Amino acid sequence: MSNKLKYAPTPPPEPVVIETPENGPKKRGRKRTKKQYFTPDTDAAIKEYLATSNQDERDTIFARRIHYPFYKLAENLIHTFKFYYTEVDDLEDLKHEVICFLLEKLDYFKPEKGTKAFSYFSIVGKNYLILYNNNNYKKKKAKADPSAADEDEGVLRSLGRDDRKQDIKDFIDYFTEYTDKHMFTMFKKDKDRKVCDAINILFKRRENLEIFNKKALYIYIREMTGVDTPVITKVTKVLKKLYKKLYTEYNETGYVRV
Repeated sequence: MSNKLKYAPTPPPEPVVIETPENGPKKRGRKRTKKQYFTPDTDAAIKEYLATSNQDERDTIFARRIHYPFYKLAENLIHTFKFYYTEVDDLEDLKHEVICFLLEKLDYFKPEKGTKAFSYFSIVGKNYLILYNNNNYKKKKAKADPSAADEDEGVLRSLGRDDRKQDIKDFIDYFTEYTDKHMFTMFKKDKDRKVCDAINILFKRRENLEIFNKKALYIYIREMTGVDTPVITKVTKVLKKLYKKLYTEYNETGYVRV
């Protein structure tokens, strides 16, 4: 049975948390205002899933302890970054597509490298949705009636940017691909990677972006990541140096070694 048929597009039940050593004793202090869906038990479940080759065991672990966190992750990614250019009538179907993609990528995750599962699958899910969203946006723009274009701000913004040089577009595509691949080696802290990922998302969605003011961009990134401005500034400086270095390589060779 295919993964897509096993996990139909219906909201899964919340998992029953299994006590593990990783959960540790409860900490004192104020209670969280938001309920966590990606918990230490989710991390433990993913490790157990990867440790077994028995498909029945994997199905049980996924259904009981991973499906719901993946569902909530897909839901939050869609609404936080407004991935609404979709071919489906119901967003539950889009969530289902994201869950299936994350499931296909489970075996690529290497917890022994110290990468956090939440960070890894957030980036994987976002990249899938960016590609999905951009492809559907292009289809929508191609089919759009010129007389109705004014009603779609996304189409309107895009129409004014057709004069961009092809080489700049190609370079930025190289740059975002390089950043995706090397993000976890360039930045060791989760908050730094969050900022790097947010900036990379802005590059990928540049055609639909209507922010040109530096201060406004900083505020937007801060809202996306929840980190302070000094962290954004630090990461931006690193990416600026990388941008110059890769652009020099691109000018000399016509491509970037990703």
